[in-house]
Amino acid sequence: MGTSGAFKVAVTKEDLVFASAHFITFAGHRCETLHGHNYRVGITLEGGLERDSWFVVDFAAVKALMRRLTNELDHKVLLPTQNPKLTIGHQGEALTVAFDGQPRYVFPTRDCVLLAIPNSTVEMLAAYLAGRVRDELKASGVVHLTAIELEVEENFGQSATYREVLSAP
Repeated sequence: MGTSGAFKVAVTKEDLVFASAHFITFAGHRCETLHGHNYRVGITLEGGLERDSWFVVDFAAVKALMRRLTNELDHKVLLPTQNPKLTIGHQGEALTVAFDGQPRYVFPTRDCVLLAIPNSTVEMLAAYLAGRVRDELKASGVVHLTAIELEVEENFGQSATYREVLSAP
């Protein structure tokens, strides 16, 4: 069977969720208070068909990957390590967080996830997760994808979607 079109598959399951605490920094030197969300994640993958299976990607593999990634963030404090206004330090089994040079929080290290993002906005979480998916699928031999689109919802009806077009293999 020859094909000339493009394929898109999506995975949005009720267990692709994580509950996390975060805060973001705003323009004008303001830092919001610590709060949490029950995030939900959905992913769409575009690309050609695998030669032997005739599918874009194995749904079971994508679901397992997404569950693992959301579990890494579940019940954690999300801390962005690339924010110029924040200083994150290690003090024994604790992480200290200062905003604009002023002490703000102390968290047990085991309760935090350090993310290489500039702010823990829903936009940056979507881009972070899409990058992890891209890297892990590529490492597992999935090289025929043309795009990854990942949505993170932080409240019902309030979400951000990041779309990354991938270079040809």
